[in-house]
Amino acid sequence: MKKGLPIAAVLFACAVLVVSENASARQSLSGEIRMDGSSTVYPIMEAVSEEYAREQPKVKTPISISGTGGGFNRFVRGKIDLNNASRPIKHEEMKVAKRNHIAYTEFQIACDGLSIIVNNENTWIKNITIEDLQRMWSENGVVKKWSDVHPDWPNTSIHFYAPGVDSGTYDYFEDAVLKGQAIVKSVTLSEDDNMLIRGVMSDKYAIAFLGYAYYSENAAKVKAVKVNGVLPTRAAIKSGRYTPLSRPLYVYVNHASIRNNDSVYDYLRFTLTHAGSLAEEVGYVALPEYRYKQQLRELEQIKR
Repeated sequence: MKKGLPIAAVLFACAVLVVSENASARQSLSGEIRMDGSSTVYPIMEAVSEEYAREQPKVKTPISISGTGGGFNRFVRGKIDLNNASRPIKHEEMKVAKRNHIAYTEFQIACDGLSIIVNNENTWIKNITIEDLQRMWSENGVVKKWSDVHPDWPNTSIHFYAPGVDSGTYDYFEDAVLKGQAIVKSVTLSEDDNMLIRGVMSDKYAIAFLGYAYYSENAAKVKAVKVNGVLPTRAAIKSGRYTPLSRPLYVYVNHASIRNNDSVYDYLRFTLTHAGSLAEEVGYVALPEYRYKQQLRELEQIKR
C-alpha cells in the first residue's frame, strides 16, 4: 500500500493552490477608476496608484486634481467613483448626493498639518499666532503691510499666495483662521501647490499656506513658520500639538462603485492596506494601524 503525502505537505499544496487562484483572479481585473479631488491628497493617491499598477496593470487609475470642492461637485452627481478630500463633505454637498441617490462612505487615510511658509530671506518672522494670521489674511479694504501685523516688521506690502477656492485647504484655512471673514483680495490663488512654492521662493515678501507634504518636499527652498510656537513636523502633527492647523485627509467612495465594480473595491482595499506607509513616504502622517483595519472591515460590510 502506497503511503499518502504528509498532512503538512497536503495543507501547503492547498494553500499554494488558493494563493495561485486568488492571484489569478486579481490579475484578471481591468477597467478604469474615476477619481478626482484634492491636490493635498494627490501625492498619497499617486503613490498608491503606482504601487497598485504593479499588482493590477490592466486597471487604469487616472487622478484628476480639481480641488476638494471640484471633486465633490462631480462625486455627488455620480460622475466619479472616488473623491480625494482635505476636508469633510459640506452639508450642501450632502443634500445634492441625497437628491441624486448617492450613498457614500468617508475613509480617513492620513493626517496633514497645514503649513505657513515664507521666503528663505525672510528674517523677521519666526513665530505667528492664529490671531496674527487672521489679521494678516482677512480683507479690510487696505493694502496689507508686514508692519501692520508687527510694527518692527518691514513697512512693505505682503504678497499672498494660497490654494484656489475649490481647494479643501482653502476651506480649512477659512474655517480655522479667518472664521467667516473674507480672504484678502490681493491673494494669488492656484490649485497647483507647486506654483505656490515657486511664488514664495521667488519673493522675499511672500507668504503662503499649503499641505505639509509640499512644504517638507521643498524644505530647503522655503521656510516654515511656527504657529503658536509650534513648527509643523510629523511629530507635532501626530501628537496634536500643531493645532488648530492639523487635519485629517480623506477618500470618499460611492457605494454603487464598490458593489458594481470589482476594480474599485480592490483598489480601495489596497489603499486602506498601504495608505499609512505610503502617506509617510510622501511626507504625511499615518493613522494608528487599528484605524486602517477598522476601515477595511467597514469596506467589507459595504461590499456585501
